Amino acid sequence: MPLVLVRPLDLDHDPTAAAVHRVGRAAYAVEAALIGFDGIPALRESLAEMRERPLNWIGAVARDGAVAGFLAWEDTRDGGVCVDRLCVDPAWFRRGIASLLCARLPADRRVTVTTGAANAPAVALYERLGFLRGEDFEPVPGLRMASFSRRPTPPAPPTR
Repeated sequence: MPLVLVRPLDLDHDPTAAAVHRVGRAAYAVEAALIGFDGIPALRESLAEMRERPLNWIGAVARDGAVAGFLAWEDTRDGGVCVDRLCVDPAWFRRGIASLLCARLPADRRVTVTTGAANAPAVALYERLGFLRGEDFEPVPGLRMASFSRRPTPPAPPTR
């Protein structure tokens, strides 16, 4: 039996929402230390604000029900997908949780994501998963972000 199962998350369910909020804060605290910037908006986001976000949520859930990590995205007007957040509980780091979650992103749509440019583990993950690095940008002084995109995978040719 796998260590975790990937499934949709229902943020209307109070315990699930609380777990997602806790995991997000823990993961973003690690990123803040890595990039030297503690102004990441999700670190200050309340549980209610997180729940209000119109995002698609999936989680890697352990056998005991604990949320090991989650991925949240929004559908873009051009038919693509923009990853809003990918977080793994630090207790679950280096076990393939982020890769497992990213494997659930639609292959037939363009996917975009940003991360702190100094977040070496996230940068390495997106590059390993075939994302192409775009332009870095600085949304606020002192915060350098890296942008990534993945093109849709063409459909397989029909078999005869």
